[in-house]
Amino acid sequence: MSRIAKAPVELPQGVTATIQSDAVTVKGAKGSLSLSLAPGVTVVQKEKKLEISFSEPGMARTRAGSTRAHLANMVQGVAKGYEKKLELVGVGFRAQVQGKNLNLTLGFSHPVNVAIPEGLGVETPSQTEIIVKGIDLQKVGQLAAEIRDIRPPEPYKGKGVRYAGEKISLKEGKKK
Repeated sequence: MSRIAKAPVELPQGVTATIQSDAVTVKGAKGSLSLSLAPGVTVVQKEKKLEISFSEPGMARTRAGSTRAHLANMVQGVAKGYEKKLELVGVGFRAQVQGKNLNLTLGFSHPVNVAIPEGLGVETPSQTEIIVKGIDLQKVGQLAAEIRDIRPPEPYKGKGVRYAGEKISLKEGKKK
């Protein structure tokens, strides 16, 4: 059995799990998330722990570890939530939230508008900082990656959108 799947998922105070035959729903203070189970994978709740097992060898065995990791991410998401921080580096680069859109000025000839998906929150504490928040780790990471992909950091001056704390190794310029 997968070593990851052997470890049970602990449910913190205020988090509950509802298990059906083909799905698991986790509810907490920040919301609820649902995960459909792969064929052959079962989840059992014992006290305040979720235990993952599989009934048939093969693909169900490999999916048991992934199911456990997804459940652990869901539990942390509904309990604490997730956030990704982005920084804008460059002269005149700005970010501003207006309603359900994130307006970005990134040195293009036009402003870029990014629609904020349902269930996610975006904040701009300053003009050069963006914080993406939500309970679903995959959606938070996906939106942050899409924003970064609009203008990734270039290797000569480091201008662009980068994750907070990301190290950009700069190249040396052309020599005469």
